[in-house]
Amino acid sequence: MLWYVVKLIVLLPLIGALIWGSLKLMQKMQARYGGPQQGARSVRVVETTMLSPTLKLAVLEFHGRQILVSASRNGLVRLAEVPVPESGE
Repeated sequence: MLWYVVKLIVLLPLIGALIWGSLKLMQKMQARYGGPQQGARSVRVVETTMLSPTLKLAVLEFHGRQILVSASRNGLVRLAEVPVPESGE
């Protein structure tokens, strides 16, 4: 019984330290390799409007298209999609 308690006292902090270390390593790796580099984003939020406390409209620009979406507690719903207008208009 004493051997079990000694193993528990030694191994429990060791397992906790391994979990903490893996979480810190994951955060560091995500910061380094996780997301797209600055300027390489494929989605851009053009405009947002709150319709109610639980409903928001947003215009997103994605690969040369502007997409109107509704964001609510249930998720996103695509409402309309048009090509990006030329800047000369």
